Amino acid sequence: MKERFEPITNRCGDIIEWFMASPDIPDNMELQFKIRLAVEEAVANVVDYAYEGGQGWLEAETITSADGSVLSLVIRDAGVPFNPLEKEDPNLSLSVEERGVGGLGIFLCKQLMDSVGYVYQDGCNVLTMTKTVGASAKPSPEVEG
Repeated sequence: MKERFEPITNRCGDIIEWFMASPDIPDNMELQFKIRLAVEEAVANVVDYAYEGGQGWLEAETITSADGSVLSLVIRDAGVPFNPLEKEDPNLSLSVEERGVGGLGIFLCKQLMDSVGYVYQDGCNVLTMTKTVGASAKPSPEVEG
């Protein structure tokens, strides 16, 4: 499924709810919680920082693997080029004051999802987060004895 939101000013909730309403989201409360939290962090970053005044667009997409075992969440925007993965993971042993501002959201995404990838392609930031959502739906081969 794919949807484009434009403009994105004050649309964070709409975008998150669109992701969570996708039929690709698993019917598992624990996975839904992790996915929602990662989506909230990633979407909030785009809405808050990608465009001056939020006057841009965001494309949201959900994709499942052929066997249904892996869910990919893709967020595209044409805002300021920014690779959130270049920021070093925060040192959680430091106090909030010592740690400085920023970096916790993408760190959280990396902890909640199986993988988080970024590319700048065709003038767009593309963030892809994946999560294993179930065992392979393919039947296992029969063992002949």
